[in-house]
Parts: sequence; structure tokens; C-alpha cells
Amino acid sequence: MRRTVYGTQYMSIETNVLENLRSELRRGSLILAVLAQLRSEQYGYTLRKALAEHGMDIDEGTLYPLLRRLETQGLLVSEWRQEDKRNKRFYVLSPEGKQILQQLLAEWKNIDSSLTAIVKG
Repeated sequence: MRRTVYGTQYMSIETNVLENLRSELRRGSLILAVLAQLRSEQYGYTLRKALAEHGMDIDEGTLYPLLRRLETQGLLVSEWRQEDKRNKRFYVLSPEGKQILQQLLAEWKNIDSSLTAIVKG
């Protein structure tokens, strides 16, 4: 990294690197959070709201493609229903999704334990 006289270029590069790394870290975490939240049936808006309440904000442009991908992979099932005079698509874990969630949670716990030990030194 080059540093300009005023440090502007250095800060810009550092900020971009941090944002890219933060985005990569969140991506996997969001999948786990969505799967865990869908142990009980929800539609998109309530799912977004529940995730946000736990500090996992996700915009619609990220959430809905993720839900479609997880359904295509067989981890979710969905159905359209009318509620409050509006059609809403409800999502819930499939039986395969429940199994995968348990395996991912075990993997996450192992990674968390390892990282905690590494960070503590």
C-alpha cells in the first residue's frame, strides 16, 4: 500500500479492503441466520424484520435471491397464501434443510471455537 502525504489514498484502500472482507464474512453468516430463522414459517417481510431485530440487516435485493437459491437447493419449501387480503409467499425449512442446518450449526460452533482459541493466542 502506498501512502499519500495526507493519508487519503491509504485510508481509501483500507476502507475498501475492510468493506470487502466484512461482506464476505457476512455472506456465510446470513445463510446460517436465514436457515435458523426459518425453523418456523415466515414470509419475506417478517423474516427481514426478525433478522434485523437480531442485528442481521439484509436488504430485499439480497434476501429474495437467497431464498430462491435455498429453495432450489431443496433446503426450503414455500407456498403462496393470502393473508390480510394480500398474496404472500411463506417459507420454512424442508426436512433436508433441517438436517443441513444442524450440520452447519455444528460446523459453525467448531469454527467459532477454533477462532476464539486463535484470537486469544
